[in-house]
Amino acid sequence: MDESRHVIEALRSGIPSRTVGKYFSEARPQMLRLVSDMMNDVLDGGDSRSMIYTGRYGEGKTHLLNTVFSMAHENNMVVSILPISKEAPLDKIQEIYPQIVANTYLPGREQPGFLDLLNRMSLNSQESAELQLFAARELECDKLYYILRTYLNTRNEELKYSLRMDFEGNFYDMKQVKKAYKELFKETVHMNRNFSKTKHGMDYICFLSALFKAMHYQGWVILFDECEMIGRFPRKQRMNCYRNLAKFLKPTPALKSTMTLFAFSSSYTEEVIDKKHDLDTFQAVFPDEVSAGHGAINAIINAHSLPALTYQEIEQVVGRILEFHGKAYHWEPDVTVEELMKVTENSGMLLRTKLRASIEYLDQVFQYGKPGRTTVGSLNSGSYEEMKMADDVPSLEDLKDDE
Repeated sequence: MDESRHVIEALRSGIPSRTVGKYFSEARPQMLRLVSDMMNDVLDGGDSRSMIYTGRYGEGKTHLLNTVFSMAHENNMVVSILPISKEAPLDKIQEIYPQIVANTYLPGREQPGFLDLLNRMSLNSQESAELQLFAARELECDKLYYILRTYLNTRNEELKYSLRMDFEGNFYDMKQVKKAYKELFKETVHMNRNFSKTKHGMDYICFLSALFKAMHYQGWVILFDECEMIGRFPRKQRMNCYRNLAKFLKPTPALKSTMTLFAFSSSYTEEVIDKKHDLDTFQAVFPDEVSAGHGAINAIINAHSLPALTYQEIEQVVGRILEFHGKAYHWEPDVTVEELMKVTENSGMLLRTKLRASIEYLDQVFQYGKPGRTTVGSLNSGSYEEMKMADDVPSLEDLKDDE
């Protein structure tokens, strides 16, 4: 399928697509300028940066992330993109780290993966020395120094495989590493502290940021989508999410050249933070970390809001749809942008349904020579009302937490 067809099919289905993000990047120029300025700060060697933004359902939060994905790759930056879910919970860094790894894309690559960077790193290279020094001095626990040095020096392929699994988040038994290290270097491992995956999971994220810099990428962009799922977690799990969110909002210097974006729904503050009294709850659950936790919660409350597209911006997007539909199906539509704009006016308030209505109209003209009745608008008639995050049936943990 060529890219034009892919773009139209993705917009028709409502499924987010990085290809769509690449070609439909003109909308919301103010937000993109803000993101671009952050990215330039990281590219210029500044500190790592992060941002939270909110948007209504169907109004392009994921589309913005996909646009940023394309911008980052154009600037030779590594990108990880991941929706928050029960399988990828932000409350446990050690559990979300493997998910980040599985969704990390090097520039110019269609498939995720980065471990070949370690295979390309020669033993006595400057890159190798730089990364080993970082792992020894800048991480909270020096476990990764011993893992990396063992990996680079051993010829045991079975051990190498196990260590690669460790880099991917399947944490390897340090007893085996200590044994292999002693055999290789005739030295006993003396770690600065015992490694705990619950305490030192962030070390792995910082290590990746240093690896990408050492291998001459311009930085790393991490994109977290559907962060409103945090609101469905039990109370203590939700508080842990805020603790970890704070680690990205105010990272340590060990996180190198990294830009992180978090996309929340517009209703999160009202439906979760206010309704569930999260500021008070955090203080009760983690009284010694109130500053960081409240900082993260307030960052959500005061987040940048994704503005509704103006008439002119919608007109511009509709014009691109007209162009891509013609290329996708090899025809010259006898349809004007003004006609399509009239269709969007009757298709509800959500951007997603406006785009699908435009495509349905063009489909009908292409197949039958004239438009029929457009049905998309009937699904979302006339409201910006966001889908409510209806509370699930509470779990036992929820019930215990709220007692």
